[in-house]
Amino acid sequence: MTKKIYKVGGMHCTSCAMVIESDLEDAGVKAKFSYAKQTLETEFDEKKVSEKTIKDVVKNAGYTLAV
Repeated sequence: MTKKIYKVGGMHCTSCAMVIESDLEDAGVKAKFSYAKQTLETEFDEKKVSEKTIKDVVKNAGYTLAV
């Protein structure tokens, strides 16, 4: 399993964080968002989920992602 922490931009409230977490979990990524820090902690199997998938899910939800 791979663990990565990302900075997320464009967040307005904790509901935004819940949307991202839910969408990532649907894609096979364990996700925990810290609204106060604007960070997203992820854990995923690189054989099943690529980092590009994570970036695409966050982007499709309307937010930006940086390592």
